[in-house]
Amino acid sequence: MSIRLISSALLVVSILGTGCVSNKKFAQLQSSYNDLQNQNKELDGRYQTAQRDLTGANTRVKSLEEQIASQRTGLAALQAALDKCLNSTSQGNVNISKLVDEINASNKYIQHLVNTKNKSDSLNMVLTNNLTRSLSREELRDVDVQVLKGVVYISLSDNMLYKSGSYEISPKAGETLSKIAKIIMDYKDYEVLIEGNTDNVPISQTNIRNNWDLSALRASSVVQALQTTYNVDPKRLTAGGRGEYNPIADNNTVEGKAKNRRTQIIITPKLDQFMELIEKAPEGGTTETK
Repeated sequence: MSIRLISSALLVVSILGTGCVSNKKFAQLQSSYNDLQNQNKELDGRYQTAQRDLTGANTRVKSLEEQIASQRTGLAALQAALDKCLNSTSQGNVNISKLVDEINASNKYIQHLVNTKNKSDSLNMVLTNNLTRSLSREELRDVDVQVLKGVVYISLSDNMLYKSGSYEISPKAGETLSKIAKIIMDYKDYEVLIEGNTDNVPISQTNIRNNWDLSALRASSVVQALQTTYNVDPKRLTAGGRGEYNPIADNNTVEGKAKNRRTQIIITPKLDQFMELIEKAPEGGTTETK
């Protein structure tokens, strides 16, 4: 959302308060305000899509882990069947060759799944380590980096990013954002969701209706800075706000409110290859022996 549109909305509110405006001027201001509302709706739509994508990614990771566990169980069953065949004096030799082939195929597939997941985990750890090493001690007081379920979360405190009650990025945040932007640029196959969060104190500004607006505008400011100042591909970026409804601390304390006022940069790998691996699982399973 541009500053021009926000200013237009503020001007509409100001002029309506005085009651002195021509019909033509009022129509122009009303049109600008409507444009602002439409852009807010579009921003919210993009955020909801990103949330669904993030949920889907976490589901696919869980499915992959379940698949690995299932394959390991199948391997154990095949090994047990092979042992039974080797100890049999009658039909043991009939199924040995087939069992060995199935065990080898399952073992190879499991190793491929494990290697693929380890590669993704390793990339996340390298990304996290590179970012952490690039930040100064002072910056690390306002930046928290974590890897959870295959997703990298970079949490930035609002007192580092913005002026109080504002969505404009402060000058001192530029150096930190430039370091984060470099990491994002280095990992071009990752999607980036910017998520704004606030405490539960109501906002009291004429051009911002509530904490939903404030969190979304803050996320949009970071997205636009990454795009225009640091040349991150906007197709990789999504902005969204969660208002006061995603707290990580108690809003009844000053310290808790400070923790809740944050902007998260969520970096997620594309997990389509994991789904393709799952769909290509070896057919068959354990072979019955008598």
